[in-house]
Amino acid sequence: MDIFGAMDIGYSALRAQTLRLNVIGSNLANMETTRTPEGGAYRKKSVVFTSEQNSFARELENSSQQQARGVRVERIMTHQGEGKMVYEPSHPDANEEGYVEKPDISLVEQMTDMMKARGSYEANVTSIKAAQRMAMKALEIGR
Repeated sequence: MDIFGAMDIGYSALRAQTLRLNVIGSNLANMETTRTPEGGAYRKKSVVFTSEQNSFARELENSSQQQARGVRVERIMTHQGEGKMVYEPSHPDANEEGYVEKPDISLVEQMTDMMKARGSYEANVTSIKAAQRMAMKALEIGR
């Protein structure tokens, strides 16, 4: 793998982790949302990653090598489970028994995911900077 390939992989991971952080932020912002345009309480979302695919021509070109590809977001998955029922008879969205369906989103789980995404983001920034330093050193050797 060349230096630019390493940077491309790092950049793809940065894009993926940025989207992951945005989805986590959306989950945190909607922890108390009981009414959505689709109806019902907000449903937790999560990001599904997959390996980035090379073009067919590039695959043929690199068929004898193990080529790293990077990562991309395959989809944003909406969880379909039931929300948690909370007794709040004065809430405008309460049912006949006084229960309101609220999103089943754990603050601790979301904050843990956010810390992991931030750590992954920082690790990829470090790898990109290391590849840039190597490229600069190669240029200095060439002088």
